[in-house]
Amino acid sequence: MARDAHVSELDSARALAPGAHADAHGTTFVVLATRPSSVAVRLCDDRGRPVRTVPLDRQDAEHAGRFARRIDGVLDGTLYDFVLDGEPTPDPYARFLPLGVHGPARVTSARRLAPLPEPPALHRWSVYELHVGTFSPEGTFRGALSRLDHLVDLGVTAIELLPIAAFDGARGWGYDGVALYAPHAPYGDPDDLRALVEGVHARGLAVIVDAVFNHLGPSGNYLARYAPEYFTSKVQTPWGDSPDFTWEPMRQLVLGSARRWLDDFGVDALRLDATHAVHDASPRHILREIADLAHALGRTVFFEDERNEPDVLDGLAADAVWADDFHHQVHALVTGERDGYYAAYEPTVRALAANIERGWTYEGQPYAPWRGRPRGKPARGIARERLVTCIQNHDQVGNRALGQRLSALCDLDAYAAAAMLALFVPSTPVLFMGQEWAASTPFLYFTDHGGELGASVSRGRREEFASFSAFADPALRERIPDPEAASTFEASRLRWEERESADGARVLDLHRAMLRLRRTDPVLSQACRDDELTATETRDGVLEVTRRRGADARRLVVNFGAHDAPFTRPPDARVLLATGRRADATLPPHAALLLALGPG
Repeated sequence: MARDAHVSELDSARALAPGAHADAHGTTFVVLATRPSSVAVRLCDDRGRPVRTVPLDRQDAEHAGRFARRIDGVLDGTLYDFVLDGEPTPDPYARFLPLGVHGPARVTSARRLAPLPEPPALHRWSVYELHVGTFSPEGTFRGALSRLDHLVDLGVTAIELLPIAAFDGARGWGYDGVALYAPHAPYGDPDDLRALVEGVHARGLAVIVDAVFNHLGPSGNYLARYAPEYFTSKVQTPWGDSPDFTWEPMRQLVLGSARRWLDDFGVDALRLDATHAVHDASPRHILREIADLAHALGRTVFFEDERNEPDVLDGLAADAVWADDFHHQVHALVTGERDGYYAAYEPTVRALAANIERGWTYEGQPYAPWRGRPRGKPARGIARERLVTCIQNHDQVGNRALGQRLSALCDLDAYAAAAMLALFVPSTPVLFMGQEWAASTPFLYFTDHGGELGASVSRGRREEFASFSAFADPALRERIPDPEAASTFEASRLRWEERESADGARVLDLHRAMLRLRRTDPVLSQACRDDELTATETRDGVLEVTRRRGADARRLVVNFGAHDAPFTRPPDARVLLATGRRADATLPPHAALLLALGPG
């Protein structure tokens, strides 16, 4: 190669992020590695067997730790890994890892996909949370694509994909991702993901992707081999050293990951996981920078954050935040459960009504799961659609020892009433896959690490519940499904035929009707201010929630009690929807009644 051409090649590489960058005639490989003294790229055949190794060139002092080289004839689809001081190492910036996170990456050309042309206003988002591996019989992006018409018929406006960045093994929830630019190979390749997003957009729905930036998984995380500076021992997490966002390459890694989902795959929103566990001492917090990036692209950002802090919305620029207090209040009320964090929630209608009116339960009170430290600040003034609520999600179901859904823990009437309430309140609702037909399948915790790590996960899962009264006996803990067993994963797969059962069809019709009202009703389809919302316990066990819009109002009355409750329908009221047994002058136990008041 002529010297001038070589200099031009290096100049071009300096403008590229780490990874493999293909063009029509070859690929430029770029590595950031502060620890190794020599770096090479190893090209492989289609089965991942090494074919040849090509040294990369160290760049000058101004670009310390950067190695690069362009290789003619290496085209889209070529498999490769890097060799650091003689040790083959996967590329943490890989765009696809077809043989798993411990194997070679595939050179993948950049391609952009447009987002939904007209995403819904925030108060019109109704989110359907799904795990790709257990949502369909196929457990793939294409399998999810084949089920989209069901979601259109259901009436949601967005789907939320649990994390799809590549993680260790074939099975898992996805929250231990290690290759933040690569779709998880067992779900499909990048084109399969694009096909899913295009299919969702063609049906007028938005796509949310869960992104995990508070840690990387315990297996397949090779970043520290390249540069220990990616992590800091100053902040410890349950997974070890925290990502160091004061180091610019780590910031650029996660910003590039966010841009990858938003730009290359046309995703409409990100849901950032456990943002309370994202630590950054920089003047501009990395969460704010991710939010600003998304907003610059016209996209939406949701935070999952347990702090109940308004500044998460304003200071960090989240569009909306998960508000799990609502779930905990509903769950404690309808199940009577008092184990774990449910002990911090009063299982009464009065407490649930206060949560609905105020936005969240903890506004600075001592919080037992935090060892009595104060939690939260008042939510008054926060637009209600900026609070995201549910009656179940993957966390609340899957973190249970046996993975039971709410519908398995209470009678069907109580479940239907809770679902009706969740879709009536003005916060942004999330439905967990299968809840619309009261799916009988659990959603269990499952992994696929193997070896000592897998054995440790299996032991730890059972030990985690030793303090729960139901599992105090070690023999009873043996009933907890083994996360590493393939049967645990298979048990979590939805059974779509359950939609046709009498109970399944009844609950499905209820969800359809409520989602239709959220889209079309002159009150429920609109944003709701604090002064347009009231929630009270009108008599023992009876909750009454009213939403107003001008002269019109919609009132949901739910009897959470065990006995018939006296009830007189206002003379100008029309019944829009009802659950449970019908009776004159009384509201039966666990029945819900939705009334229209006013001219509209």
